[in-house]
Amino acid sequence: MNQQDIKQKVLDVLDHHKVGSLATVEKGKPHSRYMTFFHDGLTIYTPTSRDTHKAEEIENNPNVHILLGYDCEGFGDAYVEVEGKAKINNSAELKDKIWSSKLERWFDGKDDPNLVILEIEPEDIRLMNAGEKTPVSLEL
Repeated sequence: MNQQDIKQKVLDVLDHHKVGSLATVEKGKPHSRYMTFFHDGLTIYTPTSRDTHKAEEIENNPNVHILLGYDCEGFGDAYVEVEGKAKINNSAELKDKIWSSKLERWFDGKDDPNLVILEIEPEDIRLMNAGEKTPVSLEL
């Protein structure tokens, strides 16, 4: 599979799977939780509250790992593993772009001062179970 095909399959997974796990590092150990993800190209975003452990963990150590994919069948579903660096983005433009009424459960609107966006720039992306017997990596 060539790099363009790998990239397209990665983007397909990102397009069709919004819920995945985000792992941060806390005291030298991984800490995972489910999150909702959005993307622009290969840059991945997820909303969170400024007052969470994950925001503090990212400020202390920006290394993160994301798993996205699977259709609940479990066997043979394509998914991606993303290693990257995260930072807190407080851009009103980005908040406007990803805001939806589903976020009202946690925030008082897109202008809520606790709403921040985690921006993840991938350093390594591996595509799993996409017709290959072994993982394939997207060159970044």
